Amino acid sequence: MKTTLSVAKLDKTFGAVVEGLKLSNLSESQPKEIYKLWLEHSLLIFPNQNLTKDEQVKFAKLFGQMEFDITPISNVKKDGSIRDPVDDDIVKSLRGNMEWHHDSTYMPIQAKGSVFTAHQVPPEGGETGWADMTAAYEALDPKMKEKIKDLCAYHSYSYSQAKYRHKPQEESEFSGYGFDVDPKPFRPLVKTHPETGKKSLLIGRHAFGIPGMEKAESKAFLDELNDFACQGDRVYHHSWAPGDAVIWDNRNLMHQACPWDLSKARIMYHSRIQGDVSSESGLNYL
Repeated sequence: MKTTLSVAKLDKTFGAVVEGLKLSNLSESQPKEIYKLWLEHSLLIFPNQNLTKDEQVKFAKLFGQMEFDITPISNVKKDGSIRDPVDDDIVKSLRGNMEWHHDSTYMPIQAKGSVFTAHQVPPEGGETGWADMTAAYEALDPKMKEKIKDLCAYHSYSYSQAKYRHKPQEESEFSGYGFDVDPKPFRPLVKTHPETGKKSLLIGRHAFGIPGMEKAESKAFLDELNDFACQGDRVYHHSWAPGDAVIWDNRNLMHQACPWDLSKARIMYHSRIQGDVSSESGLNYL
């Protein structure tokens, strides 16, 4: 029996809730339909999917090659115990994720998008937020658009995690993914989406060191852009239910995790889709 998609737009500048299908059992035509919706809305939310890890990876691969197939984003160890809320390196990465960012801007190739699923969520808190950088760019006044049109910044995971005293260590469970990238990718503050042609801001917590500005000036300027961008109807925070799945376009959305009581379990799974070399490489990696 053919199912009919239900697409309900969020009351935001982006995003939609999609129902009426099972991501684990798509028809031949549905992947193209979903991809088109993804480009249109940037964030698609699929309630009550309950994907297995293999099903999640299979779905993510419909959107491109994988940067990595799947990894837990969780404060729970393999043995079921809760991680130390302060000194555990995995938790330090979780704390960093609570700041606005794009995925993998600190890698030579920025991620195209990500699939995220909820397996266990805390009683309160732990939402995920997204912010529309296309709408943010369009809302800038002409003077600011002119100022930033040729500006670039470096992106670094070691920079963004330094405030959490998070450094790569051989004995750590944290893989060090992104810590050892050298040179640091150099990216424009204004990005053109390779499929829609729309301009958006490319900023977030990994960005630093705009050439021609002193260190403090660069940080203050990037903070100003981040604060302006991530507000109003350009922002949506999703309250998770176990079984929810989402996919977002990392090329024009930033995201963040919201705080929660780190003595409570939160188990999510993340699949990251590799960006195209021609459009997502750092300028110093082209």
